[in-house]
Amino acid sequence: MSSECHSAYSSEKGSLALVSTSSPLPYPSTSPSPLQLDRPSRGTKRVKYQADSDWDYTLDGRNALIDLSLILPHYRARHQPVDHRMSMFVGSETEPIKLKVCRTISRSRFYLEVQASTSNVTVWLPSDFKGQIHHTGKACFSSGFVNRVLHNVRINEDGQSLSEDELIVTTQGQVTFKMWDVTTCAPENGPKESLKRIFGCSRKTPETCGIDWDCLLKD
Repeated sequence: MSSECHSAYSSEKGSLALVSTSSPLPYPSTSPSPLQLDRPSRGTKRVKYQADSDWDYTLDGRNALIDLSLILPHYRARHQPVDHRMSMFVGSETEPIKLKVCRTISRSRFYLEVQASTSNVTVWLPSDFKGQIHHTGKACFSSGFVNRVLHNVRINEDGQSLSEDELIVTTQGQVTFKMWDVTTCAPENGPKESLKRIFGCSRKTPETCGIDWDCLLKD
């Protein structure tokens, strides 16, 4: 799918609608289309290319807590376009959302959209993430994310590139960004990454407005 075809999640109707827009953030639509309501909201999910769908994976969590590891394929499926980005949508309302995006090869680019009402959202992005992040809500970044990912990220900037990764998070709650380590195939080691920052073993943190750096002390 094209990243210009964003979704809009209505917390009042609990539905998803696709709208075509060049804006980095989605807008409401009056043409709802159903989400998969019977999918589990916890555990591990292998994301597969869906040739006959706008999304490769969708989940409407409604008021259920979401805690998922989304495993991207390490191969290109039959008939999958070479430049296709794995497209995923997760929607909820008030319960926390926790998503780990896991991949073993960087050429498996992805587009992830998370829509919520007031939910706190935590996303683990692969350490080789390179691309754009658009978000609302208060942002908080872990030590591992700052050490390994942040320098390859453009946050809330204009412009799009279909050859890069892209994440959109829309919520009134707090958004926390963490790192999923592609070398260990596991979430970041919080104490280890914090020590790297304390002793200056990682790159200097860039100046970014609106970021809550105090959360680094919580790792």
